[in-house]
Amino acid sequence: MSRKLGRVADHRRAMLRAMVTYLLQNEKITTTVTRAKEVRVEAEKIITIAKKDDLHSKRQVYSYITIEDVAKKTIDEIAPRFKEVNGGYTRIIKTAPRRGDAAEMAIIELTKSKE
Repeated sequence: MSRKLGRVADHRRAMLRAMVTYLLQNEKITTTVTRAKEVRVEAEKIITIAKKDDLHSKRQVYSYITIEDVAKKTIDEIAPRFKEVNGGYTRIIKTAPRRGDAAEMAIIELTKSKE
């Protein structure tokens, strides 16, 4: 069962789509640990789908990622980088707590391919 993150289902789904898009665009984001763990699940699914490189998988990627250029980048650049790897495309690095409320913070980033 996935985490609720203090949001209703529609808001949570939209937030995760936006965060995955931002992660694939910049290849690194800073967020709370629990959000990073949820983003990791979704991002790895999208990269795995993009690796198939057929019409159906491309349509799935374009329907999930909110920015068209980022979807194209995912299919053309990111997915081929992980062609030989089965999972483990991202890593989470814990950082210092957030100043305002001491929430556990983390950096989630795409790993380098094993070339």
